[in-house]
Amino acid sequence: MPHSLLLCLIWGGALSMAACQWLIYVYAPTEATMGIMQKIFYTHLPLAWWALISFFVVFLASIAYLRTHNILYDLWAKAAAEIGVLLSTLALITGSIWARHSWGVWWTWDPRLTTTLIMWFIYAAYLIVRNLDLPQMRRATICSVLGIIAFLDVPLVFLSARLWRSIHPAVFASKEGGLEPEMKFTAIACVLCFGMVWLALLGIRQKYLAQQHTVETYCLREE
Repeated sequence: MPHSLLLCLIWGGALSMAACQWLIYVYAPTEATMGIMQKIFYTHLPLAWWALISFFVVFLASIAYLRTHNILYDLWAKAAAEIGVLLSTLALITGSIWARHSWGVWWTWDPRLTTTLIMWFIYAAYLIVRNLDLPQMRRATICSVLGIIAFLDVPLVFLSARLWRSIHPAVFASKEGGLEPEMKFTAIACVLCFGMVWLALLGIRQKYLAQQHTVETYCLREE
């Protein structure tokens, strides 16, 4: 990713996230039942969506690596997986806080929550495999296969609230109630702003991994 584009994403993400705070706490109305606690939704939703998109990037980069054996695709997969695990961790934490005030419990074995937790364990294990002491090409191949297989759980997470009876709301697919127009606008704006931050994080992490790979390759040649 070009340095100038990365800088634009960093500054754009910072400014837009600041604007989102105004949308969340001033523009969007306070929900009648949950009160101010409902506003954690505007953080929880983007975290969850961009975690899923991160794992989709892992899936695509893994396929690309197996087809080309270009190590840069493997580095994109690693960067996306790290960010995806971070975001899904934060999504689980914010979701638990929201659940405590909405459902009266920190955790329940709801289909959406269960499939998300399984997904977290799968990609945490994926990152562990990435740190095994294996030859680089062999590790990249193994991780690419795992990155493709691991993605099977991601559509289940996305569709779980629609496929099975779930107390977790399918927010934008809800036919009854749903969100007020101001709430919906704020939610969409937050998702887009988080997307800019996500792109910046992905670009920074991939750039670091690429530079690390270059240094390690150079050191091996010098030995």
